[in-house]
Amino acid sequence: MTHCHSVSKRLRIAIPLTASIFLIEFVGGIWSGSLALLSDSLHVLFDATALILSYIAIVMAARPATDRHSYGLHRMEILAALINGVVLFATSGWILYESVERFFNPQGIHTAGMLLIAAVGFAVNLAVTLLLHQHHHHDLNVRSAYLHVLGDTLASAAVIIGGIVMHYTGWYAIDPVLGFAIGILLVWGSGRLVYESLHILMEGVPRGMTVEEVVEAVKAIPGVGDFHRVHIWSLCSHIRALSAHIIIDGSHDISVEAALEKVNTLLEERYHITHTTLQSECLNCSSEGHLVTPLHPGEPHAGHTH
Repeated sequence: MTHCHSVSKRLRIAIPLTASIFLIEFVGGIWSGSLALLSDSLHVLFDATALILSYIAIVMAARPATDRHSYGLHRMEILAALINGVVLFATSGWILYESVERFFNPQGIHTAGMLLIAAVGFAVNLAVTLLLHQHHHHDLNVRSAYLHVLGDTLASAAVIIGGIVMHYTGWYAIDPVLGFAIGILLVWGSGRLVYESLHILMEGVPRGMTVEEVVEAVKAIPGVGDFHRVHIWSLCSHIRALSAHIIIDGSHDISVEAALEKVNTLLEERYHITHTTLQSECLNCSSEGHLVTPLHPGEPHAGHTH
């Protein structure tokens, strides 16, 4: 079983489990009158969306490009993430407002039902966390979804603790306090999702690197004389692309092909840049010729040398 097949299989299990918890907690939050449980249900919805986006990314990556969409349909993931982020950001604003209202005017809550539903949510979230744990170290896409679910598992635990406190003390004000805390998590998470989605759509440089840093790393490779006109962007959350003009110094004891192979290897292993278009020019070469660098493994080459 390949890595991608294994991950997609686990996501196909995790998605309906997480979606079912959203429905249970959402209905249960309305029935019990618990704002904390209702807030947690929306946090679970955020997690379910993250899992769906991760699955879409895997499916889209497996589909071949077409004449109409030469890069495939990877941007669908970003568009879905942007819409989801905007909706959740607006929803979290309502949660914060309602939390403040209920703090000053606490309402009675069916704590027994709230505890039962929260316990079921915690158990399922924990199961999904364990389901994704095996792959979160090796896949950046899955790691993001894993951290979402892990965060909701902790939020569910907090709701359970709050329910126990209310059941034994009657201090119902803790419910809007928990709801407010979860609302803050939603504001932060959805705001970051909107920001990162817009950053990718605006073809910004991926997080964790700078153009200057990449240029210096490439120029340190023996045989690379210069590396300029560099553009780095993301197609989606896990596919990065680069285009640049590279000058190969033929006076070094390395062929043009070998130098370009080292450059592509560096870009992929250190910066996870798998789609490259390098226009190459060779100085001090004994003969002229044409050569191209792969857009990604298995694709035709493009570029030229002098």
